[in-house]
Amino acid sequence: MVVLRKTSLLVFFLFLLLLLESTFEQQTSSLDEKSALLLLRSSLGLRSRDWPVKGNPCLNWNGIKCDQNGRVTKINISGFRRTRIGNQNPEFSVGSLVNLTRLASFNASRFYLPGPIPALFGSSLLTLEVLDLSSCSITGTIPESLTRLSHLKVLDLSKNAINGDIPLSLTSLQNLSILDLSSNSVFGSIPANIGALSKLQRLNLSRNTLTSSIPPSLGDLSVLIDLDLSFNGMSGSVPSDLKGLRNLQTLVIAGNRLSGSLPPDLFSLLSKLQIIDFRGSGFIGALPSRLWSLPELKFLDISGNHFSDMLPNTTVSFDSTVSMLNISGNMFYGNLTLLLTRFQVVDLSENYFEGKVPDFVPTRASLSNNCLQGPEKQRKLSDCTLFYSKKGLTFNNFGQHEEKKSSKTSWLSHTKIVILAAVGGSILLMLILIVLPITVSFCVRRRNRSSTSNHPRGRHNGVGPLPPDETLPSRGGVSINFGSLGSSFTYQQLLNATKEFSDSNLIKKGQSGDLFKGVLENGVQIVVKRISLESTKNNEAYLTELDFFSRFAHPRIIPFVGKSLESATHKFLVYKYMLNRDLPSSLFYKSNSLVDNGLRSLDWITRLKIALGVAEGLAYLHHDCSPSVVHRDIQASSILLDDKFEVRLGSFSKACHQENNGRPRKIARLLRLSQ
Repeated sequence: MVVLRKTSLLVFFLFLLLLLESTFEQQTSSLDEKSALLLLRSSLGLRSRDWPVKGNPCLNWNGIKCDQNGRVTKINISGFRRTRIGNQNPEFSVGSLVNLTRLASFNASRFYLPGPIPALFGSSLLTLEVLDLSSCSITGTIPESLTRLSHLKVLDLSKNAINGDIPLSLTSLQNLSILDLSSNSVFGSIPANIGALSKLQRLNLSRNTLTSSIPPSLGDLSVLIDLDLSFNGMSGSVPSDLKGLRNLQTLVIAGNRLSGSLPPDLFSLLSKLQIIDFRGSGFIGALPSRLWSLPELKFLDISGNHFSDMLPNTTVSFDSTVSMLNISGNMFYGNLTLLLTRFQVVDLSENYFEGKVPDFVPTRASLSNNCLQGPEKQRKLSDCTLFYSKKGLTFNNFGQHEEKKSSKTSWLSHTKIVILAAVGGSILLMLILIVLPITVSFCVRRRNRSSTSNHPRGRHNGVGPLPPDETLPSRGGVSINFGSLGSSFTYQQLLNATKEFSDSNLIKKGQSGDLFKGVLENGVQIVVKRISLESTKNNEAYLTELDFFSRFAHPRIIPFVGKSLESATHKFLVYKYMLNRDLPSSLFYKSNSLVDNGLRSLDWITRLKIALGVAEGLAYLHHDCSPSVVHRDIQASSILLDDKFEVRLGSFSKACHQENNGRPRKIARLLRLSQ
């Protein structure tokens, strides 16, 4: 009995000892993790309102989640802003994360983290399941170490300035369900074994410079829901293997250099498709017949290709209404059919449809540049006749005698011109008779006044140079090294690229500098801004732009290529050349094509896309930049358009910060280059 009692006491004391040791370990680990969070707070310059120094981080800090033992499992600093001190020298400094051994999710989207991705994410944070670094102004390449995160489910590196290839070993992340590398500068090809990511549900590689062809192994991603490969440089045809994506709801491959026709069986198994965007991809031939009967389809845009087909004269047997159909800029022909009753918004412009417009066609449908009878702005008779004759068909001549109508229209046009010329000439003559006497009188009075007012004024009147006692005070600033910003070009390289800044390469003369088109040795087209330092205003303008591009990068901002700062009298900033130049150049442009009838205007869908692009760019400057940036020079000429009419904002020489007190001040006045 005594032995049993002693044994019981021994077991009790051992249990108590283990309990105390466990409690001590939990308290120690909790203190270590709080210290790690405080270091992270300091290195990132987070504000006290988000992460207060006092209090329990698991309870009082925004974006912090802990498990039942007080160990940090999630960090979300998405959209946070740095303190003023933190903005002076921002870095991607997150070394203290290595002490958070249970961390499963790190979300820093829309938080400014300039620089490359630290290797510690793959070497030390092996428990990570979510890594979201979108819109963080990250540079460099995708580190190979990320492929060691075997538990990773979400990897979002979109909207940064990442370059280099997609690591082949990235396909070893077997648990990955979301991979988003969009809106970067990633080049090369898509890994051929991308189909190994068997759990992938969302893949977005859009708006990069990927080349090669679409890998057939994509068809092995049987649970994939969203696929976006748009606006790259991929070539070749669409593999029929994509029909294996049975759960696919969104398929976007717009803006590539693809060729050939679509596989006839491409849509045979894709019954869940809701969004299809193939615009501007170079496809030819007829559309697969299965496309028109997809039951869940909500959005279809195949504009700007070379499809040539007739619309099927059938209606769908199920209750479904597609919100938008855009087949503009192709070679569809024949009559408008009952198929259009399925659609609410329709753009059929720049095709070769003929006949009358049926009543079932939506009233707001875009029908211009066709061969239709009735609507305005149709193609010329000769273009329509030529097209249909090549198809072995006869054009219906708009259903009327064109020659009489043409003669009458010509007479009416001539009469209108004569009337307008007579009215305009009369108005001009009246203006001359009124303005000429006033101008002569003004000149006489000014000459008499100048002859009697040669004595000096007693006070400075604001015109001409400042008097000695009103000189501007000198302003010091922070010294910043721009050497790592973009590529550094020699003056001779820019001379060769722009043909010695010849007049033939001059785009326009601007207030802050002259713009020249150039071509580098590797064939890349650029725009070079030549800035003369004779004006102090120009000196501040180029400093403003350098500071802006050293801080911020976004798909709606003109890509900054590099600079040349070696000259003492001129500075040179280099940007990527935009094929469609600026908005005024693209809004109305001349075409030599007989089909286009000379002068063309942007269609309304493209205009809407441009307006939305400008809004996205300004929203980024005003709300996502830290501190906020005010452009101060938004006008048509500062809205640039690439080869797909995507917006890129330029002209940042007048940009200024919006400080916390709401008073803007110029970036350039805070900064000066090292002397």
